[in-house]
Amino acid sequence: MHERYHSLVRGEARGLGAMLLRGGLWAASVPYGMTVRLRNCLYDWGLLASHRARVPVISVGNLTLGGTGKTPCVEWIARYFRQHDVRVAILSRGYGGREGRNDEALVLEENLADVPHLQDPDRVALAETAVTELESEVLVLDDGFQHRRLHRDLDIVLIDATNPWGHGRLFPAGLLREPVSSLARAHMALLTRCDLVDREELRKLTDRVQRLAPAAAVAATRHRPACFVNSDGATRNLEELAGRSAAAFCGLGNPDAFERTLANLNINVVAFRTFADHHEYTRTDVEDLRAWGQGQPEGLPLLTTQKDLVKLRVSRLGARELWALRIELEVETGQEALQEKLLTACGLREGETPAEPSRR
Repeated sequence: MHERYHSLVRGEARGLGAMLLRGGLWAASVPYGMTVRLRNCLYDWGLLASHRARVPVISVGNLTLGGTGKTPCVEWIARYFRQHDVRVAILSRGYGGREGRNDEALVLEENLADVPHLQDPDRVALAETAVTELESEVLVLDDGFQHRRLHRDLDIVLIDATNPWGHGRLFPAGLLREPVSSLARAHMALLTRCDLVDREELRKLTDRVQRLAPAAAVAATRHRPACFVNSDGATRNLEELAGRSAAAFCGLGNPDAFERTLANLNINVVAFRTFADHHEYTRTDVEDLRAWGQGQPEGLPLLTTQKDLVKLRVSRLGARELWALRIELEVETGQEALQEKLLTACGLREGETPAEPSRR
């Protein structure tokens, strides 16, 4: 179903049936778009209230459904504040998780052991909990661009350079969560996966972002592969798999970007499987993947993402080793502007620490 939907919205599926389905998706996108625009207007006019936390809030979000790389960006920002001895907490809705922890939370907890991650749909209440019980000085709101109920001091919007506008249509006809004109609310636009597009394409994207959000600063980033890890805590250098063949799978909002990243590491992906974003692997899935892996040529490793590995928690699928690619955000241009925005949102200069939050 996941692959069929994406082939529909990309226009790859052909025939009368596909045309009728796309027509139905377009019709469904009309009331969706009207609802989104009305909700934004109510917030803009002050008829729906935004609640201000007692400490600064940094929102990391996007315009499209999944796949822009928010988790590495949230990790980068949290690390930046921790390097400045600022107590930071991450707040998220917790979409797609079991027992209160989804894949992003598990990855962040593994990579940021000293940063608490709170999950609940009521992020206004989470903000108060983070300040009162954890004495947090800065809050990072994960996937927060559409969550306007909690006031933010800095709105960072991620735009995936490989598919910036969700095929140009609102959900469910495309992947846009709201019109591209909403980008005007952003204080900072981070273009992600810039290394996967050519320079001219990136220049055109930057120009359009600056037209849509003239007051926002723009930074170009890439998701830098750091190493391969497994569930036992072992690591492998990227060079160890360069020039080799592998089979890969993932459950991401933008699986094509993962496949391209592996190709850029000079890994020959001979078989590739995709699951829906935030897919929860069942026993049947694991058995199916094990059988699929066994069907690959002898000695072939299986590769996945860290988001998938933290849910599978196995180092082998049958006789095949399972390795996950760990990704880090690297800011190629605009890092000074990003750092200045982060510090300014918190009322800081380099080397300062935040004031104590007010007590009610």
